[in-house]
Amino acid sequence: MYHAFNFSDVLASSAKAAWQVEDVLPAGAQLDFTRRFMPEALARTDGLAFLSDDEKRVLNQIRGHEYLALFGLVEEFILPFVLDHARPQLNGDDLRVRALLNFASEEAKHIHLFRLFHQRFTEAFGTPCEAIGPAEAIAAEVLRHDPLSVALVILQIEWMTQSHYVDSVRDDGELDPLFKSLLKHHWMEEAQHAKLDTLMVEALADGRDEAGIQAAIDGYLEIGAFLDGGFAAQTGLNLDAFEKATGRRLGAQRREHLQAQQHQALRWTYLGSGMVHPKFTATLAALSPAARDRISAVAPAFA
Repeated sequence: MYHAFNFSDVLASSAKAAWQVEDVLPAGAQLDFTRRFMPEALARTDGLAFLSDDEKRVLNQIRGHEYLALFGLVEEFILPFVLDHARPQLNGDDLRVRALLNFASEEAKHIHLFRLFHQRFTEAFGTPCEAIGPAEAIAAEVLRHDPLSVALVILQIEWMTQSHYVDSVRDDGELDPLFKSLLKHHWMEEAQHAKLDTLMVEALADGRDEAGIQAAIDGYLEIGAFLDGGFAAQTGLNLDAFEKATGRRLGAQRREHLQAQQHQALRWTYLGSGMVHPKFTATLAALSPAARDRISAVAPAFA
């Protein structure tokens, strides 16, 4: 047994960790645009020697906007997926049903919170920042895959938020406190969601042979490739916003360099950091050592 998660304990832990949107974003609270929003481990802006300190800060803040937009987007396919998984359980184990419905409720709360932060950002930043979408089309593409493939993508995302907060946000005293609070509270609930999704993955994998597991891994990789294409497009949108916000034209060569460098930063933020999370790889190994090895072989491309 590689974990000790159960619906009763997760439900109790979720109740202890629960928070309200107003706790995270009080009325009148404003983002501090003199500070960075994202930790350097994710933003990867400090090493860009051809940018000034102010330009690095602006690009970092645009990466913060991207984080709001993309997490708001992924929550849009997590929510219906969890509800679809919960629906057949409604006449079954009460604790399972309550835990899954609580999971869905918290994801809806996260969507609301990210939208409110996005609104505060947009009102104060002064330059329009675009994001990939529409969310409905992206959700439809993700959700058309094998449910086990989708559950693995969601599990990766949930463990990824833990890595983001624990490894690089929690001890960074230079980040804007309001944005840091968002990342902290998101992590608090996603840490419980990761446990529930581990149980969902196990239920969806139950009874599958090795070929069935490998087919689900195929779907997982297809979803990852689809999302990666979106991250490349998002990088271009980020650079458009950077040029407008700073009034600086990068030039073809520097823009090409920055596109490649920042696309890789997005790949690490939203794919690689989850693919290498030890609890995610432990779940893969429990499904199939060959599945774990396949993902381990792919992960360095997203580092």
